[in-house]
Amino acid sequence: MGQNESRRVVVHCDLNSFYASVECLYRPEIREKPVVVGGDEDARHGIVLTKNLIAKRYGIQTAMSLAEARRLCPSLVTVQADMPLYLRFSQEFREILSSYSNRVEAFGWDEAWVDLTNEGVTIQDGERIANEIRERALFELGITCSVGVSFTKPLAKLGSDIKKPNATTVLSKENYKELAWRLPVSDLLFVGPATAKELARFNVFTIGELAACDTEWLCRKLGKNGLTIQSYARGEDVTPVKPCDVVHPIKSIGNSTTLPVDAVSVDQVKATFAILADSVAHRMREDGFRARCVHIALRGKNLAWDGCQRTIKFPTCLASDLRTVAMELFYARQYQQLLPVRGVGLRCTMLSHNTDPVQTDMFFDVAKHEGKERLEGAVRALQDRYGSKSIQLGVMMTDAKIARVNPKELHVQPAAPYYH
Repeated sequence: MGQNESRRVVVHCDLNSFYASVECLYRPEIREKPVVVGGDEDARHGIVLTKNLIAKRYGIQTAMSLAEARRLCPSLVTVQADMPLYLRFSQEFREILSSYSNRVEAFGWDEAWVDLTNEGVTIQDGERIANEIRERALFELGITCSVGVSFTKPLAKLGSDIKKPNATTVLSKENYKELAWRLPVSDLLFVGPATAKELARFNVFTIGELAACDTEWLCRKLGKNGLTIQSYARGEDVTPVKPCDVVHPIKSIGNSTTLPVDAVSVDQVKATFAILADSVAHRMREDGFRARCVHIALRGKNLAWDGCQRTIKFPTCLASDLRTVAMELFYARQYQQLLPVRGVGLRCTMLSHNTDPVQTDMFFDVAKHEGKERLEGAVRALQDRYGSKSIQLGVMMTDAKIARVNPKELHVQPAAPYYH
């Protein structure tokens, strides 16, 4: 890294109750009320995306259904999400952070790491800058921010979670064992419910107990992930904060959607796959990719996802190919038994650039394939000019409500992943 690791100074900044805070900023009349921001209930995306501190006191949790949230708090104020507005605040927040370092790594719209490491910069300087960032967030954006200061990314993230809202927590080499090791292991970055449950089987409940585990034993039980999270607990992680101009490689392109009505027939599922295939194929062409592996997933009435995948013979970016493979997988796995289904997903992996040479065989009809690509390109050009509904496959008209799904709006850019 070119820096003395003992002098690393990393801060993690987390805007408090981000969506709800932005809404309360614009609506003074709801600031002292329990508020949640939720999805579109008419489109059956009715879950809690975020809640303010007042709503949290009623036991309302993120990802809870809005109906359940209202049962816990009859006076609850529900606001539908305004993503363009939140994106603007996120970009302004990133500008504040970038004024301190060009090493700013986003972790979602409302969180980011900033590497302040430089010759002469101490952990005390990090704390001072963290407090300044909090003051600027409140003054320039009107919302509060919690900041963790430490010498690794995972511990800085843990620090920002310890005190909320509007607080700075320092986890230094001198105090991190005292402050962090007594916390539940589930508080640590990337220790999800399944991992925490597995650790609990072996009486590992705290971050300190995870740090004290025998490394070889932990590797046998949890594999590489066990070694990774133990390095987090021990303060040994040296993952760098990636500069803000680093582009993460695209490893998959996909869409999934919760349907406005349950799909009770195969034709409705076929229509949904047609919509998703159109969106995914268009995005692959825009990004210059073809794919050799197609994944499908369906969500039943029990809200559990079931999925499968297939590697295809030749890479493709044709929506017609994706539709065909999706339905072949659907029938092969007898997913008609899952009907009615609430959600459907389609994803492509094993991506290659469309300029890469493709090895075909003597039975591959190159002229036919190129004709399909030109046809789909022409259809997409008309849709871009006159709207996505200007030209549709007949199967998309199976159900009027499903036909209204806009494939262009299904995709939301996810947070950049954080890998060890």
